[in-house]
Amino acid sequence: MTADLIDGNACAAELGEELATEVKALAASGLRPGLATLIAGSDYAAVAYERRVRRLADSLGCYYVSERLSGTAEEADVLAVVGKLNADPRVSGILVLRPLPAQVDEGHVFRTLDPQKDIEAVHPVNAGRLALGQPRFVPSTPASCYHLLDHYLRRSGRDPQQFYPGRCVVVVGRSNNVGKPAIHLGLARGAVVISCDEHAFISGRLQEFTTQGDVLIVAAGVPRLIGRDFVKAKAIVIDVGINPIEDASGRIRLVGDVDFAKVSELAEAVSPVPGGVGPVTDVWLLRNTMTATVLRHQGGG
Repeated sequence: MTADLIDGNACAAELGEELATEVKALAASGLRPGLATLIAGSDYAAVAYERRVRRLADSLGCYYVSERLSGTAEEADVLAVVGKLNADPRVSGILVLRPLPAQVDEGHVFRTLDPQKDIEAVHPVNAGRLALGQPRFVPSTPASCYHLLDHYLRRSGRDPQQFYPGRCVVVVGRSNNVGKPAIHLGLARGAVVISCDEHAFISGRLQEFTTQGDVLIVAAGVPRLIGRDFVKAKAIVIDVGINPIEDASGRIRLVGDVDFAKVSELAEAVSPVPGGVGPVTDVWLLRNTMTATVLRHQGGG
């Protein structure tokens, strides 16, 4: 391995200390952030994420409520829970965990969220504000990708404001919660952004695009999709993938969308899985919850 390791755990610890100080300051003003999560089904990654954010919320002294529905829940059941959380004054931020069951219209659920509690910016109003460069909230995973990038750049002696303009950022994956916001965040930094989804792969052109990236953000949900030949020499690679696989012993472990060992032979720096984007995402979600608490207290915005 020759690439630098982008240590998400260390970055998250630093960000978490800042957040803890801010939450204490809020408490002194009589404000307490409140986070609610909603899971419909038993997806491994969603359940693991919920467990992590619950622990973090508890450690910060935030109010926390978890809503669980079965995978057979109807859309009306999900909407009823969202309506209850919208009306709960203790809840300042709501996270609807993906995937939702096939019988539930994800877009309808997101449109039902109170935009002031939509901390992942999936409501059309918040998604539009982000696209226009006027975000109320920046979704936690793409925000964490750039936070990790900025943290690494500063640690290696570079100014992020000077680094991005004119650089090529390639985003693999075009989901509403990660890929599309990552595109907007790259454009806001002056980068030249290339967006790839499954059509680039099916057409056989994915490698053509990914090897142009000075920065490569991979959020495709495909284990080890990106190998050594898909990366430009000295690129900075951020792996968003969290894919549970069963090893030879029958144990479940997490791997990324990037073949870490192979890509590390060529890249300048790579974020690992686990221990990369994930820990920062957890903290950022609570950071957005705190922001929502402040905005509500100030009357919106």
